[in-house]
Amino acid sequence: MSMPPMPRRTGYAVLAALAAVVILVSTAIFIGLGGDNGGSDSRAQGARGSAAPASAGAWVGTWSTSAAAAEPRTLRGGPSGMSIRNVVHTSIGGTSARIQLSNFYSNRPLTITHASVALAAAPSNPTAAAGTMRRLSFNNRTWVTIPPGKAATSDPVRLAVPDAADLLVTTYTPQASGSVTYHPHARQTSYMARGDRTEDTAGSAYTQQSPYWRYLTGVDVWSKQAEGAVAVLGDSITDGITSTAGANHRWTDFLSERLRSEPGAPRFGVLNQGISGNRVLSDGTQFPPNNPSGLSRFDRDVLSRTGVKAVIIELGVNDILRIPHQTDPNRIVWGLKRLTEQAHARGLRVIGATLTPFYGHRGYTPRLDAVREQINAQIRAGRVFDEVVDFDKALRDPISPLRLRPMFDSGDHLHPSDDGYRAMARALNLDHLRGRTAAEL
Repeated sequence: MSMPPMPRRTGYAVLAALAAVVILVSTAIFIGLGGDNGGSDSRAQGARGSAAPASAGAWVGTWSTSAAAAEPRTLRGGPSGMSIRNVVHTSIGGTSARIQLSNFYSNRPLTITHASVALAAAPSNPTAAAGTMRRLSFNNRTWVTIPPGKAATSDPVRLAVPDAADLLVTTYTPQASGSVTYHPHARQTSYMARGDRTEDTAGSAYTQQSPYWRYLTGVDVWSKQAEGAVAVLGDSITDGITSTAGANHRWTDFLSERLRSEPGAPRFGVLNQGISGNRVLSDGTQFPPNNPSGLSRFDRDVLSRTGVKAVIIELGVNDILRIPHQTDPNRIVWGLKRLTEQAHARGLRVIGATLTPFYGHRGYTPRLDAVREQINAQIRAGRVFDEVVDFDKALRDPISPLRLRPMFDSGDHLHPSDDGYRAMARALNLDHLRGRTAAEL
């Protein structure tokens, strides 16, 4: 039996009620994401994909590093009864902060019973600036247990985080929890103290220095100005292994400086996902693999980062130089193309770097350098990435193009000096970061 037609006035009322419900649900979803405390990699990824326009505020990555390996000599258990105060340098500021902790390289649960974040009173200093110490929680608890191979994101805390500032992120673990997930080449001094000194504002108890970042893999800020973040996948050149320690002179730091200071530059956070010795195709040893390949870690280290809007890839030299040498340029190019395709699947454009000179390095041979040149020819021809940053041209000696320019050479004839890292940042066309549509390759 057919129903009588609904009066027009009643129909309008129903539509209005439905619209109101949609608005309420949308608002609840937005508020839930804004206060997302995360609990795993997937939750962090969800926040990234649902970032609101910058004018309304959004979570964006201001700092990150890649979990690179299990810290040696911690297989039977990491430091127990110790406070670990990681010192990290922000790229972009915000009004609230949250962190990500990783237990990727342990086969045992990691329990953090106390965690905090604060601004450093001075660069590379374990003392907190007055009034900035904040206790962190996880799903409204002051502790978190992270399963093996997983990560956890803290609840957000109100904290005025400046651009280009040092943050102190401190964790306390009362008991040994298996292998420590760490990043070995931080180029930054962090600190350790005996006992629970997590919320100590004074740094006097932090008498043990460390060149590592432990457990901490990301810091996000809530920003109304940021347009997003650029994630940089790379090897030791991106890791900044020969940059001045504590000076924030990696090429990604110089890029962040350009993004903050140049008129018209996009307001992007810069996320350094470099791992020294990293390759496109091959993982390291053990399981899970130390130094996972660019292909195997791309989702974890790039696509799951908060607010990523652009990707830069600087990889390939180690595939050539490290044993077993990959001497087929097409294999390396294939891997770089697969990375580009993964980014395209998320609607992200990719800026790819040419491979830099290494004449004079202990691993140099004419045959290996010919592989590099063949890869660069395909990159420059536009067959691999959406856009190209020509690091080879930026760093090579104009008189002897197979080698680094002397002022850009750290001394090992492979890794740049601080001046070389600055030249790399200058070589990038900032307009390429604004691309919205993946190119047809």
